[in-house]
Amino acid sequence: MNHELWLEPDGCQTFCLAGAQGDGARALMHSEAKLVWEVEAESHFEAMTKYYSHMQWGEYLTDFPEQDKTSYRKLGWK
Repeated sequence: MNHELWLEPDGCQTFCLAGAQGDGARALMHSEAKLVWEVEAESHFEAMTKYYSHMQWGEYLTDFPEQDKTSYRKLGWK
């Protein structure tokens, strides 16, 4: 699934799913927020790992690896 990184005018950012799954998150953004990066991932864990790498924050760790590593396809998302 495609994920998007948005930058708000105040410097805050939102990393969310693209398409209908991210509509709720994007509805909360400032009207002048800018899409600055997109990435494909097959799970939440993969998306966050790529996001952390992009931001140069080091290794992404999770307290819920079984849940976070479940593929979107296995969850029934398209």
